[in-house]
Amino acid sequence: MPVFGEIGYYEPWWMQIAKALAIFLIVFNMVPLALLADRKLLGRFQNRYGPTRVGPFGALQAVADIGKLLFKQQFVPADSRKWLFIVAPVISMITAAATLAIIPFSDTVDIFGTKTGLYGVDPSIGILFAFAFGGIAFYGLMLGGWSSNSKYSFLGSMRSAAQLISYEIAQGLSIIGVIMMVGSLSLVDIVQWQEEHFWLFGPQFVGWLIFLVAGFAETNRPPFDLPEAEAELVGGYFTEYGGGRFAAFFAAEYLNMVVVSLLFTTIFWGGWDVPFWDQPNWIEPIVVLLKMWVFIFFFIWVRATLPRLRYDQLMSFGWKILLPLATLNALVTAVLVVVLD
Repeated sequence: MPVFGEIGYYEPWWMQIAKALAIFLIVFNMVPLALLADRKLLGRFQNRYGPTRVGPFGALQAVADIGKLLFKQQFVPADSRKWLFIVAPVISMITAAATLAIIPFSDTVDIFGTKTGLYGVDPSIGILFAFAFGGIAFYGLMLGGWSSNSKYSFLGSMRSAAQLISYEIAQGLSIIGVIMMVGSLSLVDIVQWQEEHFWLFGPQFVGWLIFLVAGFAETNRPPFDLPEAEAELVGGYFTEYGGGRFAAFFAAEYLNMVVVSLLFTTIFWGGWDVPFWDQPNWIEPIVVLLKMWVFIFFFIWVRATLPRLRYDQLMSFGWKILLPLATLNALVTAVLVVVLD
């Protein structure tokens, strides 16, 4: 039977499954591309070539690395909490992939005579769905470090717990201004509002900056990679992991980077919208992916540019600067929305 959802039209079950698989496969294939881009661009930033041997111009190096890890022997430390040790990377992967369900890649389109939106679901809670799974992702890092029965891993998991909780608060407050301006939590509604008015990057510039910085912390990317911190913690929460389980943690980090870049694009940079151009529907997913790659390049650029913060600097910046700034941005936006409405 057809399924009626909050999107306002009927979709057959096979269409929902087909588009969910298509979106997942396309975005998941961005992970090895992001890994390759990271290595190639870091090489250029550091005046070297990067991968050149596997495939044309080293294009298959990421695939070779993933294959090498997947076929390695699985190792579980003798004194570890075995089941928790095994479950931890699975949690990280599932929570990273789940947020893809709410990312809108296009407005309503007609596929084989069926109206559908190029997104998995459009729940009324919208962006809170992403924050919910982001909160669950914390358990993957925490359990991975604690179950390893290693001091380095445990310290890394403690750092990840404090860092993710601290910056998630500021990140949540940073989008309150967007929600008040649009009047909806739905990501589809947010993009459609930007189509009719203007990109929220402008009026919510402070909120976007806070969301951007917190996104670096939430994905453990430099200069906020304190949970890994190989200089003092060897590898942090995944020190004892190898083979396929290490690959799962590694892939989850890059998938989180892709997902956060898609959230930047959707919430603040107009999603599929291109100003002053009524683009055809088939162009819209390409527009979203191109904007996403701009932010992925920015992630890599920052990694090559900024040194890692000290842990006290990390926490002070989150609690003493970002959190008050995000609160002030929400208050100012609330006043302006009431006055100008």
